[in-house]
Amino acid sequence: MDKMIIDNIEYRITGSETILDSAKVLDIEIPTLCHNEHIKPYGACRLCLVEVALKSNPEAAKLMPACTTLADPNYIIKTKSERIQKARHFIMEMLLSRCPESNEIKALAEKIGVYSSENNRTKDYLLNRAASYTDTKCILCGLCVRVCDEITERYALGFSGRGMKRRVNTPFDKISDSCIGCGSCAYVCPTKTITLEEA
Repeated sequence: MDKMIIDNIEYRITGSETILDSAKVLDIEIPTLCHNEHIKPYGACRLCLVEVALKSNPEAAKLMPACTTLADPNYIIKTKSERIQKARHFIMEMLLSRCPESNEIKALAEKIGVYSSENNRTKDYLLNRAASYTDTKCILCGLCVRVCDEITERYALGFSGRGMKRRVNTPFDKISDSCIGCGSCAYVCPTKTITLEEA
């Protein structure tokens, strides 16, 4: 029987679908920022973490990204456990500390229960919470880079730097000759960091 268990619901796997795909069919909401159904899963934001255990050993659950983990009939999956909530809260705190001015991040953080628009946490507070504050709206999800590579095949964007200095950039920090101005990068950006302007 090719059925996995997700939030105590038996679900018949239909093919090479991910846990996130299965959850969507069952109307189980799993938060994501770096996922787009037209682009290969990447697992950058980690907000879609779920608990995955084998039916043969249900006590040994691991946190795994739902967007990149394939559904398996041997799995028991939890999407709303206390462990998952703590992990998502921590991730949202880090995203807020990086992008405190992003309305999209604040809206998702409020939905998850990390941020309150009434109390409106300040930059100083966020600076004390984490050392990753960079005054940007970019969460380094890589959607813009991936859509440029996979869909338009222009390779006009990439990552540069490491750690705190990592950012999305054009090759050699110059205007890319391969960019055709299609706007795909702006279309998929979850935080509206990339915008299109008329010349």
